[in-house]
Amino acid sequence: MNENIKQVSAVLNPPAPHMVGDGFRVHNFFPNGYKLKMSPFFLLDYNSKIQFSARNEPRGVGVHPHRGFETVTIAYHGAVAHHDSAGNSGVIYPGDIQWMTAASGILHKEYHEENFSKKGGAFQMVQLWVNLPAKDKMSKPKYQAISQAEIAKHQLPNAAGTIEVIAGQYQGTKGTASTFTPIQVYNLHLNQGGKATFNFPADFNTAFMIIEGEVKVNGKESAKADQLIHFRNEGEEILVEGLQNSIVLVLSGAPIHEPIVQYGPFLMNKPEEIQQAISDYNQGKFGYLEE
Repeated sequence: MNENIKQVSAVLNPPAPHMVGDGFRVHNFFPNGYKLKMSPFFLLDYNSKIQFSARNEPRGVGVHPHRGFETVTIAYHGAVAHHDSAGNSGVIYPGDIQWMTAASGILHKEYHEENFSKKGGAFQMVQLWVNLPAKDKMSKPKYQAISQAEIAKHQLPNAAGTIEVIAGQYQGTKGTASTFTPIQVYNLHLNQGGKATFNFPADFNTAFMIIEGEVKVNGKESAKADQLIHFRNEGEEILVEGLQNSIVLVLSGAPIHEPIVQYGPFLMNKPEEIQQAISDYNQGKFGYLEE
């Protein structure tokens, strides 16, 4: 066996879904669905592909706060509108990404874009929570709107497919998003029979979310749409083959070796920092956003 191969730890089925607001039907793969080592990624909510009926009043999630981390929303089907208390707003369509750094604190709301809501249709999204190191938790909030056209793309040889490098870098193709710690986030579009190779440091926490199709990893395990492949923290190389035309969200990152205290939408290092976050929120220090 090649000792440099990053072995699969598990191929995981989607946990039972739950609603976030009335607009997002998500499978929480971690931290609640499965106890996985995935720092700096704290949470993965996967809205598997579903059909929403047409509606005049857009579905979504009302105003809520965040502090201490980043939310990364990746659209595959449907359209989501966003507003936050720092004055940022926008709509993401299939292939777009909304990368919001809550950091010291922000209010935001997310809901189905008006025209999509009126027509209804297929809806599929991923939301990640990316933890911030202690030194950056109280930095100024920021917002990166990344359109499909802006994402750096790496063409694989032999017409195997394309890697969209959202963050990090792949064989010299640098990702579009700026990050606080070393992370790799890619959308792998792999044609049937196409192959791709990845190399991540042994200690990077790594997982593949299968968005569409079916793939085989390291010539052994296969996984299909809506499953998550979690890797062991050993070896560096991953070989992927498309058993069908497939889309895979690739996540790998250097763990942040710091304590975590979570309370709802706050992700800090100490209990007293959570108390401070609640106090600041109650005092209106996260700004104002209309419902």
